[in-house]
Amino acid sequence: MKPIDWAYLTQHIRPRAPESDKNTYGRVLAICGCRDYIGAPFFAAQAAVRTGSGIVTLALPACIYPILAAKLNEPTFLPLETGADGKISAECLPSLARRAAILAGPGLGISAGVTQAIQTIVEQADCPLILDADGINALAGHIDIVEKAKYPVVLTPHKHEFARICDVPLTENREEMASAFARKHHCVLLLKGHRTIIAGAQGELYQNVHGNPGMSKGGSGDVLSGIILSLLGQGLEPLAAAACGAYIHSRAGDLCANDIGEFGMTPTDMLGYIPRVLKPLNSREW
Repeated sequence: MKPIDWAYLTQHIRPRAPESDKNTYGRVLAICGCRDYIGAPFFAAQAAVRTGSGIVTLALPACIYPILAAKLNEPTFLPLETGADGKISAECLPSLARRAAILAGPGLGISAGVTQAIQTIVEQADCPLILDADGINALAGHIDIVEKAKYPVVLTPHKHEFARICDVPLTENREEMASAFARKHHCVLLLKGHRTIIAGAQGELYQNVHGNPGMSKGGSGDVLSGIILSLLGQGLEPLAAAACGAYIHSRAGDLCANDIGEFGMTPTDMLGYIPRVLKPLNSREW
């Protein structure tokens, strides 16, 4: 199992080209949020912006659009008309065409409509796709659907979500279970936790050794999924995007903890440290 370090990052993420524009760095779509969860869309969208995406579009229930529109300046919005429960369904999904990458799951909640929407996204997305949080929970009982995707899907579960979609408890053999899962379902699996594991469909296995307990707070995973979305949209292969995303996320968490401490740091604080992790990639510093 290979560790992820700065050298790995620089193999896959290069300085931004002097002659470039917003289209150079990907038009990505994040489908997030419900009436009861308004933080997740903020964290995911802002993390994608901070990681360098050219255009971030946030598709979210119309009932929470005014709240997010007041908090976010950079993303564009696609308000979705939902039912009385404030959750999305397949009927209200935006167009999935002409996207460099799609994220689905953070803060969507759990319902039959959400499950149907996630299945539709997996089957119809014509670009790299990352499923996180409720996007993963929606696949419990029918995880085989990820094998129908046109690109390897990136799944980012914590241990409880992983146990739920596998319908078996997570044992001490985390590496073995993660690798077997990724190979069986032809996906990329990022199994979150102390020493996060990233497994590829061809048996590749990486481990992230950075991070700290201060990151163990609601919203931290949404930041991670936004980072990976951005990297997918900028052209990284799914496995490299997941591995580099884990590294960037954890290093931002370490810098944040070093400055303000593990107890009081928040996912909002971490967003401001993503650029500091990436700053050495500035073209003028190479």
